[in-house]
Amino acid sequence: MDLGPHAFFIIAAYAATALILAALALRAFLDHAAQRRALAELERRGARRRSAADAPNREGLRW
Repeated sequence: MDLGPHAFFIIAAYAATALILAALALRAFLDHAAQRRALAELERRGARRRSAADAPNREGLRW
């Protein structure tokens, strides 16, 4: 495959894109883990989720 005189730019652009996407995926993974730890700590201390009490029942009505 001949990329012509712009081969370096094309390869560098793909490499930069791959690096940025990998960094974003890693950040999302690490943030998810941190949020799960924070939620577990809050629940351990006795905090409860408000969304469970505010959830509508099967008919779409509040309890």
